[in-house]
Amino acid sequence: MEELLTGLRPSARFGEVSFSSYRPDPSQPTQAAAVKELEAFGDGIGASAGGLLSRLFGSKPATRAGIYLDGGFGVGKTHLLASLWHAAPGPKAFGTFVEYTNLVGALSFRKTVDALSSYKLVCIDEFELDDPGDTVLMSRLMRELADAGVKLAATSNTLPGSLGEGRFAAVDFQREIQVLADQFDVVRIDGEDYRHRGLPAAPAPLENHELDARMNAEFDGGLVAVDDFGALLKHLAGVHPSRYRQLIDGIDGVVWKDVHTIESQATALRFVVLADRLYDRDVPILASGVPFDRLFTEEMMGGGYMKKYFRAVSRLTALAREGQTHEPS
Repeated sequence: MEELLTGLRPSARFGEVSFSSYRPDPSQPTQAAAVKELEAFGDGIGASAGGLLSRLFGSKPATRAGIYLDGGFGVGKTHLLASLWHAAPGPKAFGTFVEYTNLVGALSFRKTVDALSSYKLVCIDEFELDDPGDTVLMSRLMRELADAGVKLAATSNTLPGSLGEGRFAAVDFQREIQVLADQFDVVRIDGEDYRHRGLPAAPAPLENHELDARMNAEFDGGLVAVDDFGALLKHLAGVHPSRYRQLIDGIDGVVWKDVHTIESQATALRFVVLADRLYDRDVPILASGVPFDRLFTEEMMGGGYMKKYFRAVSRLTALAREGQTHEPS
C-alpha cells in the first residue's frame, strides 16, 4: 500500500513546476486570475481548523473544501494543479481520476478512505464524467475526504471551442457530487491549447524508409521502442492500463510503423491511456502511416468519449513535433 500511495505525485513533466513558472496568455485574463485564486486556496491548506467552539461559532473558512479548474485542453490546468501540490504541506496526493479508481480497486474503498483521510490535500487531475459508476465512486470518496477535513482540487478537460452549453463542465460535475457542490470554488480558465499556440502544424507522418535515419538523428543512441502499430495495439490488450507507466519506463523515444485509424472503442480507450503516460514522461514519437488527427474514427471524435480522444490527439501531436526536431545526417 505504501508504494501505491508514494506513487501519487506529479509526473516528471510536472515535477518542478510552480505558480511562477506558469505563463498566462496576456489575451486571456482568466489564466492570471486562476493563479491568484489557487495561491489563495493553497494558503489555507494545513491551517488549523481550531477547537470545537471555534468550528461551531467561528467565522466561515476563507476557502472552501475544494477547488475545481474548468477549461479546455492545453490551458495549463495540470501545470497549475501540480503547482498547488508542490506548494502545499504534506502529506498530500496527486493523481489522475483513473489512478484513484485503480487505487480503490487495489486497496478497497474503505482502506483508500482511511489512507487518504489524514492527508492535507488530494489533487485529482482529469476528472471524468463519462463512466457513471466511476463517477459515483469518486464522488463518494471525495465527500468522505472532505468530511475528514481534506482539501480537494480537481481539473476536467472540455472540448476546445465548446465553452457554451451542452458540454461536460462545472455544472455537470457539481450535479454528480450534489453533497459537495456548495463546497467547491469553480475556477474557469479560458484560452487556446498552449501545445499549438503560435507553433507550426503537426508534422506529416514519415515514410517507413525514413524512420531509421530520423531515429538516429533524434535519439542519438537512446533506448527506443520500435513497434508495428497493429502489433502494439494487440500487446496493449494483454496489459492492464495501470501498468502502462511501467511499460514505457526508461524509454527515450518511440517509433510506430504504419499507424492506422483505430476502429474498436475498447482499443481506442486503452490507447488513450498510453498516450497520457507517454505525455507524462515527455517521450518523443516518430511515426509513419496516418496523421494523428485521423487516429480515431469520426464517430469516436463525436461520441461520449470525445474529450479523451481530443486530449490524446493534442498530446500525441505535441510529442510528434518533438520527435522531428532534428534533421537526419
